[in-house]
Amino acid sequence: MKTLRKIIEIDEDLCDGCGQCMPACAEGAIRIIDGKARVVSENLCDGLGACMGECPTGALKIVEREAEEFDEEAVEKHLENLQNSETETSRQGSGLACGCPSEQIRIFSRPENNARTQEKGKQQASALGHWPVQIRLVPAKAEFLKKADLLVLADCVAVAYPGLHDDLLNGRAVMMGCPKFDDIDAYAAKFTDVFKQAGIRSVTTVIMEVPCCGGLPQVVDKAMAKAGVQIPHKVTVVSTRGEILKETQPDEALI
Repeated sequence: MKTLRKIIEIDEDLCDGCGQCMPACAEGAIRIIDGKARVVSENLCDGLGACMGECPTGALKIVEREAEEFDEEAVEKHLENLQNSETETSRQGSGLACGCPSEQIRIFSRPENNARTQEKGKQQASALGHWPVQIRLVPAKAEFLKKADLLVLADCVAVAYPGLHDDLLNGRAVMMGCPKFDDIDAYAAKFTDVFKQAGIRSVTTVIMEVPCCGGLPQVVDKAMAKAGVQIPHKVTVVSTRGEILKETQPDEALI
């Protein structure tokens, strides 16, 4: 039953999907879905606004409107389901039992180049500067994309190319995915938003020599055209044995 009451409203244009509002919501009413914070059900939100102070972009506010009545029993059941889900996730070893969504933005300090030199018996430091990295999960307004040198990476390159961190990733923001299994139209829309909003300085697209990777550079180029921007775009092709076969501009034949 709907009634006039206070409830949280989330401005999707302001929300960058950082997830900082989630822990502050004791009822678990806010989750990250498709890279944005959303109230999953009106009857789970008490409208008190404890989450508002955690939002760095001001995307959350309290409004008064007709909404489903707050339901404490539904909250208890929802929290129980969340706990069971997290317990199962932990048992399967995915590492998400802490409740941190895979979409939650994190920025890491990058080691200096000389600090990344691998010494015998010591693990080499990662050059990754942020999380998330999947194209579908990276918000177009993510802080780490602003005026960044962007690396668009086909998934398999990370396994095949041994110099990924030193040669490709170091100093760049990365968005990676698989053009064979993912939605190419969704990729194009995401890149268009990124190019419109982030002020990207350069793009390096790295793909495998296999034909299913060939469309990724074209997706990037079309997104630039749709966004109305011209950004230097280098394309690199890696062999299945991890060797760089070609470095070329996107208007040349790649494969």
